[in-house]
Amino acid sequence: MLKKFLKPIKLPASADFGILILRVGISCLMLTHGYAKLSGYLGGDSSFADPIGIGEELSKVLTILAEFGCSILLILGLFTRAALIPLIITMIVVVFIVHGPDPFAEKEHAISFLITYLTLFFTGPGKYSIDNKLYR
Repeated sequence: MLKKFLKPIKLPASADFGILILRVGISCLMLTHGYAKLSGYLGGDSSFADPIGIGEELSKVLTILAEFGCSILLILGLFTRAALIPLIITMIVVVFIVHGPDPFAEKEHAISFLITYLTLFFTGPGKYSIDNKLYR
């Protein structure tokens, strides 16, 4: 069942190239957010919002793992759908909890990431991914 979940679906060549650009592009954008948080954390700053009540430090560590670690997996196209789950959850928390009471303009950035991650979750990583080589 896990193999079926991770296996990329067949797409037309132009769609595979589009998925590659989308996957790598959005990951590079998110990587900058994750890297900033990682640098701060490694520098001793563990202060962070605690939107779901699990503690500031754990919230920051989970966010770093999603934004930095999962973005690297997404760039490579490795365990793509599994890597998208923490990113989707992170963006849902940002949109509905962190920026819940804020106007739409404040949520727009996170919504853009969320829409892209959901799209990639349903399309899969495409032909140009490590997943495609692993799960033929």
